[in-house]
Amino acid sequence: MEAYPTKANKFNGTHLLISKPCQRNSGEMDGQPTKVYVRASTRSNHASQAINIVSTRRLLLARVNLGVGILYMCPAALAGPPVERNEAEVFRTKKLNSGVRFQDIIEGEGLEAREGDLVEFNYVCRRSNGYFVHSTVDQFSGENNPVVLPLDEKQIIKGLKEVLVGMKVGGKRRASVPPNVGYINEDLKPIPDEFGPRRSLLSHANETLIFEVQLLKVL
Repeated sequence: MEAYPTKANKFNGTHLLISKPCQRNSGEMDGQPTKVYVRASTRSNHASQAINIVSTRRLLLARVNLGVGILYMCPAALAGPPVERNEAEVFRTKKLNSGVRFQDIIEGEGLEAREGDLVEFNYVCRRSNGYFVHSTVDQFSGENNPVVLPLDEKQIIKGLKEVLVGMKVGGKRRASVPPNVGYINEDLKPIPDEFGPRRSLLSHANETLIFEVQLLKVL
């Protein structure tokens, strides 16, 4: 007897097809494949592993997205524990009936200025957007040319007088002065003597001005 060579085996996903050799004088059909069923456990294990990998990836992505969402909704989560501040370092804004607002930047330790006193002080004046207008202190050399004025509404703008009253020598305040208590006429001071700076200051007389003043002396 002579056998035909075996054909290549094939796997169709559920069972294995094996071509068995046949004898020449046999009544069997030559090369007819025989079905041999195999255990599906191997395939099932691979499928389970694939599902587990996908599930793990989805879980990790969900956690990452949740963390990003928390940081987006609450940026404070990035910050460390709150820093305790000394009460003296917190600038408290005071508002007067005239509309003037001011903050004590430095608490003075000298004499306290009262209404009617003659005082000497330095100041910087800016617009509400921070644009520089005028100052008694040179921005480059640091030289200063303080003004001496009585705390009298007939000579000094009312808003600045209200800021200076109650200050102590050595103190510094930052104030917002609305136009109704500002330069309501060109005779009120402080105002620069030079034409250019004087014109610049008066051109903003109808705006809220920001003053930073430092009381030097009560005369």
